[in-house]
Amino acid sequence: MLNVLKSRATGTVAAIAATVALTGAAAVGAVAPANALTAAGSNAQSSGQGANGPDHVFVIMMENHGYNQIIGNTADAPYINSLAQKYNVATNYHGVTHPSLPNYLSAISGSPQGIFDDCKAGANVACAPEEFVPGSGDSTDTASLTPAQYSSASATPHMFSSQNIVDQLESKGLSWKAYMQSMPSAGSTVEYAPTIGSSTVKLYAQKHNPFMYFSDIANNPARTSKIVPLENNLASDLSSGNVPNFVWISPDQCHDMHGISPSSAALVNMPKCGYPDSGLDHGAIQLGDDYLKQQVAQIMSSTTWKTTNSSIVLAWDENDYSGYSGGPGSPVGANGTVLGGGDAPFIVINSAQGPHKTTDKSADHYTMLSTIERMWHLGCLANTCSPTTSGTFEELFRP
Repeated sequence: MLNVLKSRATGTVAAIAATVALTGAAAVGAVAPANALTAAGSNAQSSGQGANGPDHVFVIMMENHGYNQIIGNTADAPYINSLAQKYNVATNYHGVTHPSLPNYLSAISGSPQGIFDDCKAGANVACAPEEFVPGSGDSTDTASLTPAQYSSASATPHMFSSQNIVDQLESKGLSWKAYMQSMPSAGSTVEYAPTIGSSTVKLYAQKHNPFMYFSDIANNPARTSKIVPLENNLASDLSSGNVPNFVWISPDQCHDMHGISPSSAALVNMPKCGYPDSGLDHGAIQLGDDYLKQQVAQIMSSTTWKTTNSSIVLAWDENDYSGYSGGPGSPVGANGTVLGGGDAPFIVINSAQGPHKTTDKSADHYTMLSTIERMWHLGCLANTCSPTTSGTFEELFRP
């Protein structure tokens, strides 16, 4: 993935000056304790409006595209653009940083856990940063981690003890489930799947399953039983009405707009999923748009959706590495440079339909998590404990 994205990246980092204003806020985010958990009602983020939070929140995490690559691209993403015209949109949303895994971790724990890589989960797994280092091959090589950030990240085991949204939900008696497309089995620990002949086709990617990186989830069979293949399980739960309060959906890499190698795409008969030699990956966007059309329609046709106050979130984890502008909680590296994940689309669909809304608030995955925490009185986690490093956009979740 990364090599192709790097070949597509222009190497020009636009609007870095505009993000310098975020440096002070992001610096706070960089040092927020990863295991900070505050009880509901005891901080500014969790007080106030929340009694009328949604019955269900469906988060669908997509991949690696900037705002303007999707919004306005009606040729490749007609369905997504129809949603953006009708429902609610955050026009200034960003990935927390690069690459993918830290963004997924941030979305459910309020922290990237100090890493800058996409390595597999494991108490004995530690990896050097892939981004914001010399020779990364994309725009991030024009910014740099501090020596302390690099050293710490390189030595950080990829099994985290921090609190996460699962702890928050269960402490409040709220249910949850994570649906992973192309995952081999519930709670699977494989890094990639499936294997066809002697080739591993990277449809399912563990780096897009943040739940398996937290020890109090990965080591708890009752919890790992709730991390299931998307196939059949979500449709069955929607049909039966047995739908959790919090639903996380990770499409596989041929349906989340990520893409895979052309040879692997040929093995699964999806040539559009193969990385292009250069330029925009029109095929991957088209596959993602078609997937969302099917998935969102499935949710919206369910009795659960029709009879409850619920929301669907469509978020992209980061842009295509063509820039590193950041949100309110993005880390800050050497020379005070914001090490963000670039601009990304963000759309909210509500069952209680109201007028089309947009917000241009500076936002990132911490803002999404903080908003969910606030609506459900869950408390806060790490960077969501301060409005400076997260903020909320509850208005997008209300009619």
